[in-house]
Amino acid sequence: MNSGETAYPAILQIVPSLDTGGAERSTVEIATALNAEGFRPLVASEGGRMVAELVAAGGEWISLPVNAKSPSTLIRNAWRLRDLIRMRNVSLVHARSRAPAWSALWAARMTGIPFVTTYHGLYTARFPLKRLYNSVMVRADAVIANSEWTARHIRSEYKNAPRRLVVIPRGVDLARFTPSLVAPERVAKLRAEWGATEQDIVLLLPGRLTRLKGQAVFISALARLRQSKAGTPPIRAVLAGDAQGRDAYAAELQRAVAANGLDDMVAFAGHVTDMPAACLAADIVLSASTQAESFGRVVAEASAMGRPVIATDHGGARETILPELSGVLVPPGDAGALATALLKLIARGPDGRAAMGAQGRSHIERNYTVERMQQDTIALYRELLALS
Repeated sequence: MNSGETAYPAILQIVPSLDTGGAERSTVEIATALNAEGFRPLVASEGGRMVAELVAAGGEWISLPVNAKSPSTLIRNAWRLRDLIRMRNVSLVHARSRAPAWSALWAARMTGIPFVTTYHGLYTARFPLKRLYNSVMVRADAVIANSEWTARHIRSEYKNAPRRLVVIPRGVDLARFTPSLVAPERVAKLRAEWGATEQDIVLLLPGRLTRLKGQAVFISALARLRQSKAGTPPIRAVLAGDAQGRDAYAAELQRAVAANGLDDMVAFAGHVTDMPAACLAADIVLSASTQAESFGRVVAEASAMGRPVIATDHGGARETILPELSGVLVPPGDAGALATALLKLIARGPDGRAAMGAQGRSHIERNYTVERMQQDTIALYRELLALS
């Protein structure tokens, strides 16, 4: 071990991939903060779109097949992680998903270092074997819940409480998600790509194409709007996300659009990298998830960009939305309620929507910044390291 390694302990985060999503974004944000604080941030994953961003932030990517769930691979990964911890003088390991968490737990116990997990989703189980599989997330020295909703779920799901349960909400990077920092050209470019005119009300639903994100419910709501003949301005509805292998579901959505005569209204935008500009290019942002989101990054980021949000009434959205002030909550899976909420926000006009967006922005600034998430997470690391 050289003197540099003694002065700068390594923290190892483990996430299945570095593609796109809340867990992946949090991994890079924590790596950035660790680097700034003098730690050596390591990330073990199968890789993905965000590897270059991680490296640019001062992190180091270590390729491991931690997305696999077979017992034999979990065991092999545990040995690989044990060797990695010893070779790189890792002081703490932080897992962000169940399969890699099992390997990380065993490796941490073999090497005697603190083990941390973060609940990025609401893991439920109807069968004992699945409950056992999920339980790895509460076997850590500290468990991070990314919202109060998630913390309540953990307490209700397990009779034996974790050794330590800490609520550290996800944060929005206001260095990216601030309206004044987005050049008008970026917004205009996206609206043009989406086929939106200056007169169009743009409705944006970000998220990978999966049934849980509620794209099918959104399309049904749009069909109701068209049938209602309510005299709304022209609408451009944008689904921003890729299928990630769910081609059958993507084709189903395309058929639903065609069957409801919405081809002139709906745009499939694919994966969008410039989410600050995408939020600003929209008039209303939606999160239509049919199952509870433990935090709901879409809601927080859109609010930070001063946009009113419609979200389903469960999960972390209940904390990040101020109902009727910064957005509207609707029952999950209810296309009629979603259509009614859209009509309500469209009827408010630009000034009314801007006022709601300002409320949302203030709420995020007070409670949900990435700096706060980074500081609280590293403070937890330091505390565990002092005790180890």
